[in-house]
Amino acid sequence: MRHKPNKAKGSRAVGHASGPTPISSTLTTPLSSAYPSTYASEAEYDVSDEVSKLPIGALTLGASVSNLRKPKREKPRPFRFLDLPSELRLKVYGYHFANTGGVLDLDPDNYKRIHQKLAILRSCSTIYREASYFFYSTHPVRIFPTHPGRYFKTKKPLLARMKPCQRASLTSLELRLGPGWSNPPRGWVVNPALGLSDCVNITKITVYIECDPGNDFFKGFRQPDNFYERFSKSLLTNVLDEMPWVERIEFEAWLNVKKSGVLMRGLIDVVKSRGLKILWGKERGWTDADEVEPPPALDLNAPLLKNHGNTDIMVAV
Repeated sequence: MRHKPNKAKGSRAVGHASGPTPISSTLTTPLSSAYPSTYASEAEYDVSDEVSKLPIGALTLGASVSNLRKPKREKPRPFRFLDLPSELRLKVYGYHFANTGGVLDLDPDNYKRIHQKLAILRSCSTIYREASYFFYSTHPVRIFPTHPGRYFKTKKPLLARMKPCQRASLTSLELRLGPGWSNPPRGWVVNPALGLSDCVNITKITVYIECDPGNDFFKGFRQPDNFYERFSKSLLTNVLDEMPWVERIEFEAWLNVKKSGVLMRGLIDVVKSRGLKILWGKERGWTDADEVEPPPALDLNAPLLKNHGNTDIMVAV
């Protein structure tokens, strides 16, 4: 008697399968749960974070891997100033010393305006020669200090404090008259220590008059016998004796100073006696022509005069 084959014992299903072959649970388990130590960091990794760090030019289809790398940062190289032509370097010096003022004098404000600018002279020997010559050749120096402070009565003016090479670079000096008109400082003396003999490149001296004690306004306060006029003439004469190569004298003054005054006439005589050329400053507005005296002011409170037909007889009304 034949026994029917037991379908439960067969290794294969006969005929068409009723459903998909079941898969082991180990194969259907997610990788992060099956291997937590290996795939935990990959599960937390976000690709968008890395893409946001890329430059916009790298987000193209044709971008290569080498273009995605960040370029190396190059260190800035110093600019070689001495490679410029000398004409351009002089222009740079002009911009550098632009706010140092006009006439150089002993002034408490020199440290803020000038001293810090002169630090460029400590760069190298080439810049020292060029910048120092540019600075001193474009700034006139006052022979005697006039600042109303501790420098006014000093025995060592700025010109005497400068080096001989610095004085040799000067092209203009200023002699200011007026301060101390009643009692000039003792330091206003022309001597070898002043260093005028080193100023070999100076061809022009500006004589600036702040006030003329010969004016009627100073009557009763000035010293007698035209003391300050004689002092000013002697001072200018001594300066010109130390510098016989000077060619021009420029006169400048405040508005209350007249060309016809005793002080100005004496100074003009000194210059003309040496055959020097006279220049007139723009601030005062003088010219080579004679100064026009303004008409006398009318006194409105004076009594009126009436003419009775005779030009020699005038009767007050």
